[in-house]
Amino acid sequence: MTRVYLSPPDVGTLEKDLVADAFATNWVAPLGPHVDAFERELAKTCGVANAAALSSGTAGLHLALVLAGVGSGDDVLCSTFTFAASANPIIYVGARPVFIDADEATWTIDPDLVADVLSSRAKVGRLPKALIAVDLYGQCADYRRLEPLCAEFGVTLIEDAAEALGSDAFGQPAGSFGTMAVLSFNGNKIITTSGGGALIGDDEDLISRARFLSTQARDPAPHHEHSSLGFNYRLSNICAAIGRGQLSTLSERVDARRANFAAYVDGLADLPGLTFMPEAYGRSNRWLSAVLVDPSPFGATREDVRLALETHDIESRPVWKPMHQQPFFAAAEAIGGPVADHIFDQGLCLPSGSSLSAPDRSRVIDIVRAVHSG
Repeated sequence: MTRVYLSPPDVGTLEKDLVADAFATNWVAPLGPHVDAFERELAKTCGVANAAALSSGTAGLHLALVLAGVGSGDDVLCSTFTFAASANPIIYVGARPVFIDADEATWTIDPDLVADVLSSRAKVGRLPKALIAVDLYGQCADYRRLEPLCAEFGVTLIEDAAEALGSDAFGQPAGSFGTMAVLSFNGNKIITTSGGGALIGDDEDLISRARFLSTQARDPAPHHEHSSLGFNYRLSNICAAIGRGQLSTLSERVDARRANFAAYVDGLADLPGLTFMPEAYGRSNRWLSAVLVDPSPFGATREDVRLALETHDIESRPVWKPMHQQPFFAAAEAIGGPVADHIFDQGLCLPSGSSLSAPDRSRVIDIVRAVHSG
């Protein structure tokens, strides 16, 4: 049998046709009609006015922090339960990350802890410059709480929606919260451009500035003139063509990933000690199907399950290791941590791709059940 991957690319014929069009028209640069169209289509999908297509989601977060005026010596609050790409841009701009624990009910950043931090820091004049809230595995953070908190204390809210395209919460699409939001189109995401990302939002001046900075900040002039520090962050027209084809089938991709999650619940929920990531509000795209394996009642650890799947050439992976546990961020301030620690100790992501076949999904279920039976 061929290897079953955690979240592989799922590419169709439309993407190939659009890429062929980019070659036929000789638009193979980091600009062109597919970039322009992709930006319009992304903005419409996410319910915002503007989008800047970029080389990665990390580039989007870096630009968001630059646009928010974050610099050396500033503090930035950030979810601890996330991938390193959410936190690394804080270091790029010379700021200090302050990691906030997860809420057990959502697995996303705990708004009560955020409220406590902002209130206590306001009293001593040490408010953070920004907050990066991560939409985890497709579940949006609690923006119903976070948006008014950030507005009250004058903190720029940046939505890291890298894992959440196609999700919604509180009647809004993922990507429509905060001052700016970031998307990722890495090869394992729900749509891919092979690599790529976007910075999106309603503020036209901010997103226009992002486009300017992402093309080496070239001032209008017949020669190369630069009055600002720029970056080489623009998405290519070829990659944008792939993204347009992928985006056209976003709803089907969300349905497929949600069907994977539902099948795992149906096939595994009766096992003692095995629980699933909650869906606290709205509709998650279920980018990855995440489970908790409590070793005492289940009779095995999450690592036992992972290794059993690997023996059958099936890829699974532990959930994100919290940032406050990462060696690189060992000196960073962390608020709380036991919730994220617990989820990491027991959490496992099962194969979740939109192209995952029903027989392969059944194999996953059978192997997990076999590990429990011992």
